[in-house]
Amino acid sequence: MATYKNIKGFEIQYLDSDPATSNVGQVWYNSTTKALKGTTAGGASIGTWAAGGAMNTARYASGQGTTGTQTAAIASGGNPNQAVVEQYNGSSWSEISDINTARSRSASCATSNTALVITGGSAPTRALTESFDGSSWTELNDLNSARSAFTGAGTQTAGLVFGGTEPPATGKTESWNGTNWTEVGDLNEGVSSNSGAGTQTAAFMVYNNQHEQWDGSSWTEVAELNTSRTVLASVGTTTSILSFGGENPAGSARLANTEFWNGSSWTEVADLGTAVYFNSGAGTSSLALSFTSDPGTGATTQTEEFTAPDTVTVSFTVS
Repeated sequence: MATYKNIKGFEIQYLDSDPATSNVGQVWYNSTTKALKGTTAGGASIGTWAAGGAMNTARYASGQGTTGTQTAAIASGGNPNQAVVEQYNGSSWSEISDINTARSRSASCATSNTALVITGGSAPTRALTESFDGSSWTELNDLNSARSAFTGAGTQTAGLVFGGTEPPATGKTESWNGTNWTEVGDLNEGVSSNSGAGTQTAAFMVYNNQHEQWDGSSWTEVAELNTSRTVLASVGTTTSILSFGGENPAGSARLANTEFWNGSSWTEVADLGTAVYFNSGAGTSSLALSFTSDPGTGATTQTEEFTAPDTVTVSFTVS
């Protein structure tokens, strides 16, 4: 029979406390707790939500899509119809230069809180596009199709927007090269109040329980969420998605549900601390941010942070 030494090339360590750091697969015996322990992979399945710094200006339906990272996020505009912009640094929000045109329910394409483009929005339904360089906003070329309640993916110079209402709900998708918008392949169904993120060539869209993925030229329908919802937030990549908050399709309840997509299936993970909808998101599936909400109780300043450890220590038991 193979032993740990045969497999790993060394004996199990005998320690009086757990090591400060360890690698996946490492095993040791803790003589103080008299337990055999080891390190296994972490991930979104064991992540948790915690309160983050409150926003300065209450709002909901801020820019949706890629809005930076958990420690460098941006909230642009929002409802009630406003031009206020705030940056998040990982602990607190600071007000910065306003966008030129007040709007809500717009789409964002950003890698950080100092380099992004926002476009569209309401009210009225807009095609206006603005770019941020870290200090000021500049108006650029308009979308081909004015719309609101949609989402964006990618970056300030290589973006993608999809879905929304013109009205009616649309599946139109447009690609951004830093100067111009170009219409590309439509979603399989027209949607409004959808979420999504990713890159210009590998994006995803979530709406109700519908989930579509973009490969750079066309959209493909994939596995459905466990809980149908709209006006939610999503972050991540096509193989690692975190979707959270939202409203059930009947419009009768806001949700705290959080689901993780591992590239093949959706799994329910830790709920938000407070049920929200019309929230926005930033970050990744392991380090996410949920902010702005929610017309049901009036615009709020709520922020929550999701953190999933890369590794976790477990104790082995005999069965």
